[in-house]
Amino acid sequence: MNPAALTAAHRSLPFGTRLRVTNRHNGKVVTVTINDRGPFVRGRVLDLSRAAARRLGFVQSGQTAVCFASAE
Repeated sequence: MNPAALTAAHRSLPFGTRLRVTNRHNGKVVTVTINDRGPFVRGRVLDLSRAAARRLGFVQSGQTAVCFASAE
């Protein structure tokens, strides 16, 4: 996964799937493309690239509640 691109990892969504991800704490939205498998941490559904997390305004912990839907 390229940390500078607007990408994400998901366990089962097909590569190339575009998702609109919303930070539930501040309302910021970004569209990412699935290009990797993961996350492999219990309780996580989606791993975002550093660039996508930055656009969503994540705090230093690197984790926050988001919701996502197909962007197509």
